[in-house]
Formats: sequence, structure tokens, C-alpha cells
Amino acid sequence: MKAFCENTRGRLKRILNQNIKPFWYPGTIDGENGGYNLNHDVNGKPLGHGTKMIVTQARMVWYFSRLFNSGWGGAESLEAARHGYVFLRDKMWDHENGGFFWEVDHWGKLTVPNKNMYGQAFGLYALSEFAMASKDEEALSIARKLFNLIEEHSHDSLYGGYRESFLKDWSPSPGLGPLGEDSSKIKSMNTHLHMFEALDNFYRATEDQKARERLVELVIILSNSIVRKDTGVCTEAFQPDWTPLHGPRYDRTSYGHNLENIWLLINTCNLLKIPNSLLLDFYRTLFHSTARFGFDYENGGFYDSGPLNGRADRIDKVWWVQAEALVCEIYMYRLTGDPAYLDFFEKTLNWVEKHQVDWENGDWHNIIRPDGKPFGYKAGPWKAAYHNGRAMLEIIALLDKMGTDST
Repeated sequence: MKAFCENTRGRLKRILNQNIKPFWYPGTIDGENGGYNLNHDVNGKPLGHGTKMIVTQARMVWYFSRLFNSGWGGAESLEAARHGYVFLRDKMWDHENGGFFWEVDHWGKLTVPNKNMYGQAFGLYALSEFAMASKDEEALSIARKLFNLIEEHSHDSLYGGYRESFLKDWSPSPGLGPLGEDSSKIKSMNTHLHMFEALDNFYRATEDQKARERLVELVIILSNSIVRKDTGVCTEAFQPDWTPLHGPRYDRTSYGHNLENIWLLINTCNLLKIPNSLLLDFYRTLFHSTARFGFDYENGGFYDSGPLNGRADRIDKVWWVQAEALVCEIYMYRLTGDPAYLDFFEKTLNWVEKHQVDWENGDWHNIIRPDGKPFGYKAGPWKAAYHNGRAMLEIIALLDKMGTDST
């Protein structure tokens, strides 16, 4: 095991230091207007002025802060994080009503004032990580304000979880969600996954007991309420009382979200000192139900998504799915000792090194089509350094622990 850990650590260190880090710094720093320039084509060529959305601006603040906190980034990483934090504070924070706006233009002028919990979650995630990196009391104070606003306006005390969509003044917004539904009347797995990781970070930064209560609530939701018990996988959209929505758009599963859910639960249960043995059967069922239809056993890596109890029908290989799969696989191996998870990990990493990583132009290809061709922007409103950067940092830290375990 020690040899495996050392060899794999070297492979991941190469991806992190030679592929991911050089692409995002210093090239994405917008020194003139603040925040980060995230508008790059399939080969990583800058496309000029682009919008700045809370999700990816916050993800970049989190990424640079975590680089610093993990020891894989120095003073330049902390300064890059501070640069993004100032933009969030000055241009994206609603100084009248509180909370983060959804989007501003390249220069920081407000374009979309809505408050969506998906975006607020990443704001909280970034503020908490930056506060831990910088010891900045102002950042921690804004994080506390945001948490209290989420509690006041979004938390559902009757059914649990969070209402997701609001206007600038925190009144409910009836806008269409990602699946075409009225986003003010649904709850999604995706938003609750990211609220989960945000509250985990906020609790690490503050030890706030209300945040701990919400984390325990989300452990129950993410291991029970969003699961289709007859299929062993999770689905994306629910009524406010967690009744799943049905129909062709809804009776599907995202392989990446299933895998991300597993390792986030393991990680937070460790933090809360909830024995993971209580959820081990769920983890195994969810992983293997996902792999049954979603894993490419011939070439490695996971497909995008598919219908319940059916073969994957969206068979692109998406960068974030591979990143979350890698973390999940190594978490599951460390938890169980089952070598099958190392086999999944090795096949996924081989795919990533050979196909997803863009060794010539930097970072990872957004999508690899079934014909092997890359597709999609390298950086944009939905793609930053968060998924794959986090994966490398998480797995290296786990490998270091595993190497110690085996001595």
C-alpha cells in the first residue's frame, strides 16, 4: 500500500502542479476590474470579456484559499484568494438586502440580481475557506451574516432542507429551474449537496451549533430523502416535502452527483463524529448501482447520466464527474479496504491522465465526446478550478493518511 500511495501521489502531484495550477494562475486574475476572467475556449484561449457569476467567482476564491490552507500554494495563492474575495464583497454582495447577486458583467455591473441558494452556498463555502486561510474577521463576519440570512429566508423548518429561489429582496422567485420546473416549488439534490459542503466548511470555521444541526439534518436528507429506494440511486428534483418528481426528465440519475454525495457524507460524518458504519450499506449500494450502468468498464471513467434502472444514455465524459469519482473511489477504499474500489480508481485515473487532462493547453477538457474529441469551454460561468483542483488536494491528503496507516 505504501508503494501505491507514493506512486499515485506522484501522478496527482504532476496533474496539480503541471496542469491545473498553471492554467488558473496568474492568467485568470482580472487585475483591472476585479475577480477572475473565466471565458476560455476549448483549448484554453481567452475569448475576451465574459460575465462573472457568483458560482464560479466564489469557487475560485475557495480554490486559491484551499491551495494555501493545504500547503500546496504559497503567499501568491492567498493573495489571489483575497483578490477574488474583495470582488465578492464589493461587487456581488447585496449591501441593501444581504446575500450574493447571481451575476454581474465583466466590469462588475449588476445584471442578474436574483438570490439562488445554489449561488449562496458557494458564497458561504468561499467565505469560510478564505476566513480560515486569511484569519480575516470581516470575511468571517460576512459568512455569519450570510448563514443567518439563509436560516431566515431559505431553511424549511417543516420539511427540512432549503427553499431554493428568491428575488433580490428575498421574496420567492417563480423562475424556471434547470429541468424546466418552477424553481420556487422544488428542491434539488444539486443545491443541497453544495449547501452541505458549504455548511461543513462554515462549521469548521466557526463551530456554530446551528450549522451543526443543519449538517445532521442534511446527512439524513442526502442519505435517505433523495434516494429512490427501489433503484439504489438518487434523483435530482423533489416537491417541498421531498416527494420525487416523476416523468422522463426526472426519472434519471446523475452519476457524478451520486459519487460526490458518498464522499461528502463520509467526510462530514467524520467531522460530526457520526460512525460511517451506520451508512456503509447505503454507500455501497449507491456506488455499485451507479457503476452498474454509469461506469465505462472498457475505457475507464464514468458517463454523465442515465435513466433509472437503465444503461447510460448521455455518454459524454465530463470533467467534474471524473474528479468526483476519483475522490469517492479512494474514500470508499479507505473506509472499506475493498480492493475493488482501487480498481475503479486506477481505471478512472488512467482515463483522466490519457484523455481528460489537456497536457498541451492546461487544465482538463470540459467534455470528451464518445468519438474522443474534446468539447466545451475550458473556463466559463460553470467551469472553474473547483472540482478537479479539489479532487487532487483531497486525494493527496487521503493518500498521505493511508501511507501512515500502512506503516
